[in-house]
Amino acid sequence: MVYGKNMIWTAALLLAASPVAMTAQPAQSQTTSAPTQQKQDIPDAPRPQTLPNLKTITPIGAAITAPAPSEQAAPAPAPAVAQEPDEEQGPPPDKSAHAFTLQTNVNLVEVPFIVKDSKGQLVPGIPAREVRVYENNVRQHMSVFTTDPFPLSVALVIDQSVTYDTMQKINASLAALQGAFAPYDEVAVFTYNNGVKEQTAFTAAQGPRLGIMLDRSKGHGRDPIMPLGGPMSQSINKNGMAVTDDTSGHRGNQSNFETAPKEFHTLNDAILDAARETARAGKGRRRIVYVISDGKENGSTASEKEVIKYCLTNNVSVWGTLVGDSSLYGLGFLDRIHIPLMMRDNALPRYTSATAGQLDSEFRQKGIEASFGKITAEARNQYTIGYYSHEPMLDGKYRKLDVRVSRPGLTIIAKDGYWPRPNTPQPPPPVTPTAIP
Repeated sequence: MVYGKNMIWTAALLLAASPVAMTAQPAQSQTTSAPTQQKQDIPDAPRPQTLPNLKTITPIGAAITAPAPSEQAAPAPAPAVAQEPDEEQGPPPDKSAHAFTLQTNVNLVEVPFIVKDSKGQLVPGIPAREVRVYENNVRQHMSVFTTDPFPLSVALVIDQSVTYDTMQKINASLAALQGAFAPYDEVAVFTYNNGVKEQTAFTAAQGPRLGIMLDRSKGHGRDPIMPLGGPMSQSINKNGMAVTDDTSGHRGNQSNFETAPKEFHTLNDAILDAARETARAGKGRRRIVYVISDGKENGSTASEKEVIKYCLTNNVSVWGTLVGDSSLYGLGFLDRIHIPLMMRDNALPRYTSATAGQLDSEFRQKGIEASFGKITAEARNQYTIGYYSHEPMLDGKYRKLDVRVSRPGLTIIAKDGYWPRPNTPQPPPPVTPTAIP
């Protein structure tokens, strides 16, 4: 037992007295732990927080937590997906399809016409295969054929230079005029006597404004001039001689025969002003100048030839109701004969014939009222054909038209020709600037 204790104390003293043993053991431990420290990843310290840019409106929290621009990863590009063509709509358009816009002027000629039988009744149901159209004696290929009714753009022209009794019939019949139009029609009103006056521009045919303007368009007319003296001539006779006074129609004339004052019937100017207003109507509408007059013309600035040319150039047709003495069968025929150095009477048949319109002669008030519905029905329900002319548009030459129907015993009412009107190319639409975000 003693021997064992002495041995333990001896070993302890030897360890305490040996410094080499004390220093060798830590060196060995360091050499063994160095490789393990190089292999182990030590996390970095957190980066210092930076203050946000106070000159912007970005919230502070977003600025603090947002990573630096250099650390933001670029978004991955979206994978390209092949666009499959639609079977109904076809393949997608090419990007170069709208690289330029091609503008061309096409000369589409529209020809409305009416077909009547031997009794003067409208003939419906004529097919396109029975219709032929010729321009300058050359048959044209029809691109448009329709029997659909068209809305009307009517410029109404009321003659206030007629006699007093005729004017009263016109005034009483104007109340029935609105009933002849449809709600989608539009009407402008012009009156003329010694000059032309526009009562209203185009307004709704069934609107209240048209009724008010028709009431304002009622005139007084003029008194008829008696060629001989006496009580009917509003003169005073004394011992067979006419006495000049304020009631006499021939002041300064000492004979019993009155000198009729010069009359003014500016029919040409009235039709021209109405045609200019009607030419502004939109596409797909019938352009009508509807005249209620006795057809007399005197004192106009525009000539009849100029007015007809303007109407044919702008697809305007003249229709009318002939009133007064000109509407009677015998007197109406004599009024068509022009005597040199005399006033031209009843010029309306030449206007309606040249522009493919219709003229209804009515002497009584009921006949005038009935003519409103008759004229508008014929103007609305016309056949319409269209073709593309091969003639140059800018030559300015008159082109003759001829519309034929293969069915016998029918009367075709169409214009005899027209003057071309070049189509003005439309300007490109304005570019709308996009807002900068």
